[in-house]
Amino acid sequence: MSESPAAVDRVYAELRQRILDGTYAQGARLGEADLADALGVSRTPVREALRRLGSEGLLSTLPNKGARVRTWTAGELGDITDLRALLEGHAAARAATRVTDADLGLMGDLVRRMEAAASEGTAPDIDLITELNGAFHGAIIAAADNSLLPELMRSLIHVPVVSRTFRLYSPGRMRVSMRQHRDVLDALTARDPAWAEAVMRVHILSTRAIMAGAGGDAGETAGATAGNIPENSGNILLHGRNTGVALRKSTLAKL
Repeated sequence: MSESPAAVDRVYAELRQRILDGTYAQGARLGEADLADALGVSRTPVREALRRLGSEGLLSTLPNKGARVRTWTAGELGDITDLRALLEGHAAARAATRVTDADLGLMGDLVRRMEAAASEGTAPDIDLITELNGAFHGAIIAAADNSLLPELMRSLIHVPVVSRTFRLYSPGRMRVSMRQHRDVLDALTARDPAWAEAVMRVHILSTRAIMAGAGGDAGETAGATAGNIPENSGNILLHGRNTGVALRKSTLAKL
């Protein structure tokens, strides 16, 4: 069996994708021998791939227990939310001064497709919403044109957590999220960096309580709390182009 760098890269990419798409759930044990058999390689590239995934924070390794998919605590998810709000707010502000019409066309299409996937009268397509949401936020990061941001964001955005967060949304909270995407798009279309930064930060921070429910230790209480988030949480009053934003005191206090 091949043990070349290419084999390591292939095993790494396959395992990383399975972690990110939720095939391997939080806390799942990843044994070297089982993975090697399943992927048709020796244990050496599997061992190296697991080491790389551990260095990215996607796996945790305990003595005599092997590697397990990382379980996120409510506190860790809160810290991630705070960092995302800072970085994505900054990215949105930069993107507002650099975004092209083609960028806006792509983002508008993603927003419309998310709205359709979350439309009332049908069960939300969570997998599709998660994919489109990642593409929308990724397009903003790309439009920000900062070479360091993509790698920083990859270390913070964990698809299984995002997907589980969407699954905790009540119908009202899902509508809020879709409206916030539209607010971000409107701010970018207006090329208003202050507006874009503010609405993006509100969008990220308004998920804090729900993100806690996506943690591996959050339990039923956090999930119930997430379902009770009011639909007007993070409400934003927008006052036209280049005139800034007025935020509710409760939202402003979090910024």
